[in-house]
Order: sequence, then structure tokens, then C-alpha cells
Amino acid sequence: MQTPDIQNDEISLKELVQKAGAWFAYFKSQWKIIFLAGLIGGLLGLGYAFTKKTIYTAKLSFALEEKGSSTNGLASVAAQFGLGGITGASGGGVFSGGNMIEFLKSRFLIEKTLLSTVSINGKSDLLINRYIRFNKLDKAWAKKINLVGLKFKNADRTKFTLQQDSVLGIISSGLIKNNVTIAQQDKKLSIINISVASTDEIFAKVFSEKLIETVSDFYIETKTKKSRSNVMLLQNRADSVQRELNAAMYGRAQFGDQNMGLIRQQAAVPKLKQEMKVQMLGTLYGELVKNLEFAKLTLMREEPLVQIIDQPILPLPKARLGKLKAMVVASVLFFFMTLFFLILNKLYRDLIK
Repeated sequence: MQTPDIQNDEISLKELVQKAGAWFAYFKSQWKIIFLAGLIGGLLGLGYAFTKKTIYTAKLSFALEEKGSSTNGLASVAAQFGLGGITGASGGGVFSGGNMIEFLKSRFLIEKTLLSTVSINGKSDLLINRYIRFNKLDKAWAKKINLVGLKFKNADRTKFTLQQDSVLGIISSGLIKNNVTIAQQDKKLSIINISVASTDEIFAKVFSEKLIETVSDFYIETKTKKSRSNVMLLQNRADSVQRELNAAMYGRAQFGDQNMGLIRQQAAVPKLKQEMKVQMLGTLYGELVKNLEFAKLTLMREEPLVQIIDQPILPLPKARLGKLKAMVVASVLFFFMTLFFLILNKLYRDLIK
């Protein structure tokens, strides 16, 4: 009873060998097509390698460092002048944890960086105009009536046209998606890495530097906003008291000049009032100056620091597709694609027979 099973197995194996031989013969008969496909693929790969531009990558790493604050003292000073509720540095949730990564990739920050004025080869211009030139967007826009001659002359968004707003948005979105990479070096560390890839080496370097500069300015301004406001209020109050003190001192001197030689005690009362006013304003001004200096010192202690650890240095690392690699990859790809279509073709022909 085992003999038929052995015979069936032998027949199946034989058929399998025959089918494999048939497929081999079929592919052998189509060798010209397969060879031509591989050759075309190799040539296309070589052509792609010639046209593919070199990509330069600027890498920068930094850390956010907050200095110690002394908000209680500053709050008490503010309370003396009716400024209750004003404390020291403001805690910015946007700068904590993963929020910082998303903030660095925000459209707001990328657009603000693109609108930065930079000096390259002795010429000052907005960074976005350089992006437009090296990507030859101005030439592409020459065929579009509403974009012909479009250029950014200043960073004032209130003066932008609808086309400028649209172009700025499209460029910033493209940079966020394809060119700018933000990553935290280690979850346990506060070091953040920025990578900017571009076909323009200078743009990649300058954009990464301007991006961290923009972040630093915004970070410091946000974290010290309340403290700076408090310093300004104290400064304004001190200036006001100083003006009143100067006026009182001149008034006292003027009264003395006009009433020299008077003997009656009643005539001396206005002079005493002026002297008391001068003394009171002098004491108040002294306290204001002391508190103002304390507020300034506290602000300096609270001001956070963006510490750059590594910054891009020319020449930047570059990535270019090798000609040989492009030829081999494209040839192999076309080879297997051709085999796939030949298999489908043969199976279809066998079915319709």
C-alpha cells in the first residue's frame, strides 16, 4: 500500500523538475529583453546620479539652562508699589519636555528664522530670498503672473501681500517636512540636536545658526517677561520721583532767593514745607533706586541661558549618490521588475491556451 504513495511522490518531483526546466528555458529565450532592461536600468541610474544634487547637512546641539531665581524678594519689592502678583521669571510650559522639540519645528519659529536678515559675502538680505534663489523658484515663477518678481524686502508681516504670505507658508512647511530635523540626544539629558539639510551649504549653516538664535531670544524674553516688566515699572517710578525731587529742590532754592532777609516766622513756613518735601522725596528716591538695583540683579540671576555645545563648521558633511551604486541598484531593480512582468505574461498565455 505504500508503493502508490512513493510513485506519486516521484511523479510530483519529476513534474517539478520539468516545470523548473521549462521556466529556465523560457527566461533563457527572453535573455535579450532581460539584458536590455538591466542595461537601461543601469543607464538611468547613472543619469540620476549625475543630476542628483549634493546634500549638505549642518548639525548643531544646544542645552537650555535656567539660573536660580529669587522671586520672594522681588515680589515683596513689587508689593511696596502696588505691583502685587508680579513675580520673577515666568515658567514656560512650552519649553519643557517634548514640547521644546515641537516648538522648534513650529511654523512660527521657522518663518521667523526665514525672515532673519543675514550677511553673506558682504551682502545683507533676508534668508528666505537666498532660499528662493538657490532653488530657482524665481525662474519658475516667471511663468506665473501673480508671482513674477516676488521678493521679500523686509520682515514686517503687516506689509506682506497675499502671495508673500502664501509663499512663506509653503516654504516653511517644506523645510519642516523635508529639511529640518529636531531630536533630543537622550531623554535623561536636556541636550537637543538640530540638523538642517540643503543643497546650498551656506544656507544650511546659516539657517541652523539663525534658528538657535531665534529660539534663544524668544526663550529668554518669555522666561523673563514678568521680571523685565517689573524692572520697567520700578524704573519709571524712580524717574518720576527724581523729577519731582528736582522740582522741589529748585522750588526751595527759588523761595530762599525771593525771601532773603525776612524776620517773621510765618513767612518761613513755605520754606519748611519745601524742605520737608525735598527730604521726603529724597528718602523715597533712595529706596526706589535701592529696590531697582535689587530688581535688576534678580533679573540677571533669573535670565536663562541657551548654551551651544556643537555648531556647524565649513565644509559641512555632504551626501552624494555614487555613480556605481546608482547603476547597480537601478540595474537590479529593473532586472527583477522585468522578471516579474515576464512571469505574469507567461502565466496569462498559459491560461488562455
